Amino acid sequence: RAYPREFIQTGISAIDGLNSLVRGQKLPIFSGSGLPHNKLGEESRFVVVFAAMGVSYADAQFFREDFESNGVVMFTNLADDPPIERLILPRTAMTAAEYLAFDLDLHVLVVLTDMTYYAEALREVATAKGDVPTRKGYPGYLYSDLAEIYERAGRVRERHGSITMVPVVSMPSDDITHPIPDLTGYITEGQIVLSRELNNQDLYPPVNIPPSLSRLMKDGIGKDDTREDHPRVANQLYAAYAKALEVRNLASIIGPDELPDLDRKYLQFADGFEQCFLAQGMDEDRSIIQTLNIAWELLSLLPGDVLSRVSEADLARYHHWNSSP
Repeated sequence: RAYPREFIQTGISAIDGLNSLVRGQKLPIFSGSGLPHNKLGEESRFVVVFAAMGVSYADAQFFREDFESNGVVMFTNLADDPPIERLILPRTAMTAAEYLAFDLDLHVLVVLTDMTYYAEALREVATAKGDVPTRKGYPGYLYSDLAEIYERAGRVRERHGSITMVPVVSMPSDDITHPIPDLTGYITEGQIVLSRELNNQDLYPPVNIPPSLSRLMKDGIGKDDTREDHPRVANQLYAAYAKALEVRNLASIIGPDELPDLDRKYLQFADGFEQCFLAQGMDEDRSIIQTLNIAWELLSLLPGDVLSRVSEADLARYHHWNSSP
């Protein structure tokens, strides 16, 4: 194995700025029923291997029409197909991806949707075999079975190709502690969690920042990869948004007019962060420089003395504090 380090620009600020993806990483999307996980980020600089499990005829037709002009390698398992086929499909897709990546030296993006349907098929087959069930009826080998699929992504020494994997995991009842997202989080290198609350506000993409993370982000950003201030800006954005959410909760109890001036600035920051940084057009492709510049515009709503995660040089160069209300 070779360690993944090469930054991938997806064009989505919530990912590029705060949960950066690197080539060869496994970064799942944790979604809820009805959330737009199938619309997130198509990366044109990859050969795409797309595997859809347990989908309806309408969804299968949509994927087919959407991908047929883009040269996507597509595997489809319909909802009424036998469950054993659903267990074979992701392994078949990964075999195709390994051939493209390690025999043809191509960069491959594998999208597996939806791994929850895969795990339910595994539970159905395991029950029919008489295997001993564990949490919520899933077999005890669910972890190792998922790992057999996820761990086939990555980079190999002396090979120019790579496999980057984005599995989609629906959280039953929006429960992130459910066995499927829980075990997926242990095996993969982070997660992008979608928010029903943000989706109900018509914000796209509705990425829930506090529980989202990319464990390999630190290895793919910085001076030689994105921009020198990127690691510090990401830390500062996360800290400021977490503080702003606390202030928003307090304002819902006592009212915003009772808050001190600085807390009202945090409320302004939270609204701007969601409307200008997180939200973007479905076809909008932002560069990492645009993403970082938007971040500094938002951080400039706050005084420099509360921005402890960035350096004095960063503040002098990028921070434009305006003390007017």
